[in-house]
Amino acid sequence: MAHAVAELGPRGRAVITGTVVGVHVARWRGVQSCIAALDDGTGLVELAFIGRTRIPGVAEGTVLTAEGTAVQEGSDYVLWNPLIYLEGVQGAIHLPGTDTRRPRPGGTIDSRDGGTWGSALESESASPGRALMPGAGDAGPHEPLVDPPLDRDLAEAVAPAGQFRIYLGAVAGVGKTYAMLNEAKRRLNRGTDIVVGFVETHGRVHTQELLEGFEIIPRKKVDHRGAAFEEMDLDAVLARRPAVALVDELAHTNVPGSGRNPKRWQDVMELLEAGIAVITTVNIQHLESIADAVERITKVAVRERVPDWVVRKADQIELVDSSPEQLRRRMLHGNIYPAPKVPEALTHFFRAENLTALRELALRFLADETEEELLAYLHRHAVSQLWETTERILVGVTGAPGSDGVLRRAARMASRAKAEFDAVYVAGTDASVEHRRSELDALKQLTTDLGGQWHELRADDPVQAMLDFARSQQTTQIVLGSSRRSRWEELTKGNVLRRIIREASDADVDVHIIARRAPAQLARDELADQS
Repeated sequence: MAHAVAELGPRGRAVITGTVVGVHVARWRGVQSCIAALDDGTGLVELAFIGRTRIPGVAEGTVLTAEGTAVQEGSDYVLWNPLIYLEGVQGAIHLPGTDTRRPRPGGTIDSRDGGTWGSALESESASPGRALMPGAGDAGPHEPLVDPPLDRDLAEAVAPAGQFRIYLGAVAGVGKTYAMLNEAKRRLNRGTDIVVGFVETHGRVHTQELLEGFEIIPRKKVDHRGAAFEEMDLDAVLARRPAVALVDELAHTNVPGSGRNPKRWQDVMELLEAGIAVITTVNIQHLESIADAVERITKVAVRERVPDWVVRKADQIELVDSSPEQLRRRMLHGNIYPAPKVPEALTHFFRAENLTALRELALRFLADETEEELLAYLHRHAVSQLWETTERILVGVTGAPGSDGVLRRAARMASRAKAEFDAVYVAGTDASVEHRRSELDALKQLTTDLGGQWHELRADDPVQAMLDFARSQQTTQIVLGSSRRSRWEELTKGNVLRRIIREASDADVDVHIIARRAPAQLARDELADQS
């Protein structure tokens, strides 16, 4: 634990008290962020508040204490989304992405509480919306986990953590499971009724040590195609009915015959519906709207996917971060994969450029979540002057190859614009769509997984039908896949895209043309290594 800038080391936990000597807004890892420089007399450390342009109370001359995990950026250190404690503040101010509050009596600060005070997950009252947990999970040994007495005044001012918490990572090996178990250990020491539903240690020594002292629900043993597997026993966890269940690897596909649900995220939904709080982990590549982009970047198939709505349902999402260089060093030291797998991993999926891209995807996703929480906060406090016109996106679906990619691209655009989106398929009035029903049903399910609304229309003029629908829904942007028609077909049957662009422009609706990409042809399937 570092208490001075001069003591900072990579991936080390830090509690630094100093004076803010400068505040500016800049793009950090591709995301617009508020950056504050903190001087404690031994050096400078940057505080990066991702997705924010201003943090109330943080200005030049402010004396504060910042708590978080140090990430080395070149020769400098950064604490991203740290906990901050303002000197002289008499009450707690809770904003998504940061936790601004005063130090405890006597100047002591609890640096191990992960941004919550008291038994938050076991609270009966869930927080309204998702709260981004500040700080990154640790990837190394931790100091003894002993909580100081609870400050009741502050506890009443800080929102409870809710029932569903996710530790999100850019890639395997960043320390998601370790961070989850650290949090669980703190709750266990406070007397929370918590059990291990399923935790995968991957043979990592420090992670295995953290499992000591937990009640572990025996796994269900399943034979499949002549091999033995172990899965979480969902019914046993439901029967035990703990306050909190730890369920690792949200995107995991259950072995056939192991239970009623094909996916672990469906098991988690059952636990939540039964009133059991869940803490889980997932990598950014497994989100449905992001998986295809990851495939193109890494040339590795992502077969295990989680619908976006499942992740966005979480009350808290905490990013467990690590630099590409640190991850590759951990890989080289055998802290992620067994030694025989290390050379191939370093030259394929764990290439520095892949890790950098995955990290940026995770940061961008989390910045979107932070902004959503900020908007919810402003709404609850009636800060009306910051509201602007709501965007709404329509994506035209034809069923042609590559339509799924166009849908995912539109979903990402909608997410970044904080917009709703509609997927519209238009068939002629004399046409039958039954011969394409399986393709359309798959696109409809994908639309639902991505958080959109599916619509099927019948019309003689598909262009006019789509534009009429756009007007009725107050659509501000239309997303279409590029045409695969030949030049002759465009001359004889008309250029549909050109007509939509012209008529949408007259209605002040923006049109985006997205390149249709054929399904990725991947050289190898390394999915098991990345889950």
